[in-house]
Amino acid sequence: MTTHNLIRLLAGSVTLIGVALTHWVSPWWLLVPAFVGLNLVQSVFTGFCPPTLILRKLGWVDANDVIHWGGQRS
Repeated sequence: MTTHNLIRLLAGSVTLIGVALTHWVSPWWLLVPAFVGLNLVQSVFTGFCPPTLILRKLGWVDANDVIHWGGQRS
């Protein structure tokens, strides 16, 4: 899995969870999908993406942006 696929998966999942919580719990949960959308927009312009940054610090992403869960084998 590449980092681009993971980001789309995370963004979609968090957005759906936020919408479901809005429907069943409170309208304030709409802030979650709004935050996801704003984060996606800012990442286009700045190149800064927190999940990718975390995966890189863990050493789970190689030079081709492919994720190796649990780290890369030497």
